[in-house]
Amino acid sequence: MTAKSHQGFEEILADELKELGAINIEVQKRAVSFEGNKELLYKANLCSRFAMRILIPIYTFKCVNPGQLYKGVQKIDWSKYLNVKNTLAVDSAVHSQYFTNSMFVFQKTKDAVVDQFREKFGIRPNVELDDPHLRINVYINENHCTVSIDSSGSSLHKRGYRTEVNAAPLNEVLAAGLIKISGWNGEGNFVNPMCGSGTLLIEAAMAAYNIPAGINRPGFGFQKWPDFDELLWKKISDEALSKIKHAQLSISGADISPDAIRIARGNIRRANLEDKISLERREFERQVPPKGNGIVIINPPYGERMEEEDILGFYKMMGDGLKNAFDGYEAWILSSNREAMKKVGLRAEKKLAFRAGPLELLFYKYNMYKGL
Repeated sequence: MTAKSHQGFEEILADELKELGAINIEVQKRAVSFEGNKELLYKANLCSRFAMRILIPIYTFKCVNPGQLYKGVQKIDWSKYLNVKNTLAVDSAVHSQYFTNSMFVFQKTKDAVVDQFREKFGIRPNVELDDPHLRINVYINENHCTVSIDSSGSSLHKRGYRTEVNAAPLNEVLAAGLIKISGWNGEGNFVNPMCGSGTLLIEAAMAAYNIPAGINRPGFGFQKWPDFDELLWKKISDEALSKIKHAQLSISGADISPDAIRIARGNIRRANLEDKISLERREFERQVPPKGNGIVIINPPYGERMEEEDILGFYKMMGDGLKNAFDGYEAWILSSNREAMKKVGLRAEKKLAFRAGPLELLFYKYNMYKGL
């Protein structure tokens, strides 16, 4: 199997898969390959916080032109995976001098599959992009093509609790990875003073209470496969639910925007975490974090929609606020704006780089102590 994730999360994903029971683990770029049985496949989809998709490669072949792609895909017996009444979708990723258009690869792959059905049965399955019975993944790296079936269906960052978001939201897998990297494990306070739609708060609570990441999803791709084992799935789900912790932890968030607080409350309610997360509307300058120590994670605006002097002033205010109120905490700030980060006025103990779509994001760590 292959688990896909964000660049920079490969190591924490590999560790997580090992804990879930994976063997022969190999770290790749934005992915981790591993081996396991059907039980692990189900468990990884339900419990992984850092995987975006769990793929099962079914055929690899040399491919330097459209004809070879078409013939290679047709060598797979697709009737093992779907029938004429089912629907399919194709995701494609291309890093090759021979293919430059992923949409072309999608089209050629789809043609090869449906033509095989038409020749065998005189009728073809339909394409359904949003919720197909089978999602096919095609990855071309130079002259190598790997065809996989996607056991996840929709991306695993879609946890099921977030139906409304603010502008430029942090995706759930990215949020979970940042929390893991920060080292917060339920000990001490967790504070998110610019909480937006509440994703960091929810992911922190789900991780600390050991709530399965995918428990609120409507379903997974493998549940539509011909070999889906309902009894095994129930066993795995029941086991995962039995491991949820019930201690009382300190998880709190705030935001200046009434809209953000409304959206966050709705998402927290859908995640069934209303009694585990405290939330208030408050400006950052007036933050009063819980006494003691802990972790504060901030995902501020990066400046795409703010004037330069405004964003620089905003980051200075953020640094001043940390110095004034967060004594004893470890502070982490996520931003793609290197210039603005200089205005925070604190010396970073650590700086880690990630990619999220087109953005390179930097995650800065500061130790807050008296006299800063």
